[in-house]
Amino acid sequence: MKRTMFFGIFILVASLPFGCATGPQFSMVQPNMVSESPDEGRIFFYRTSALGAAIKPAVMLNGEKVGKAIAKGFFFVDRPAGDYEVVTSTEVKRKVSFVLEKGQTRFIKFNVSMGFFAGHVYGELVDESVGMSEIVNCKYTGGDTS
Repeated sequence: MKRTMFFGIFILVASLPFGCATGPQFSMVQPNMVSESPDEGRIFFYRTSALGAAIKPAVMLNGEKVGKAIAKGFFFVDRPAGDYEVVTSTEVKRKVSFVLEKGQTRFIKFNVSMGFFAGHVYGELVDESVGMSEIVNCKYTGGDTS
């Protein structure tokens, strides 16, 4: 048990300098905060920490892959108003649900917690003011779906 836990911690720490986003910073891209369509809202996805950088789970939005939760990276999608569920999976599936209104901007922040064999990446809905202050040092990943 201790050996497995130590191995998991070693993998997370060893991956710190690798696997972080490499695109332009948010301040260079700074997309509009609202969707170009008045009937849609915008959802930003971001991950501020380099902890567990090698772990890059797919980000599923209502069952559609829209990107990856890449350390120190961000991307966004525009969607019609409605109910949404964001799912990431490593050893376990983690979900966050929310409602998107017309013209609204939402922020989903990804965090990493320890798992038995690997870290778990999970999303949390944060207020727009928090999201805006935290996303500024993240780099644009373009919602890489490969």
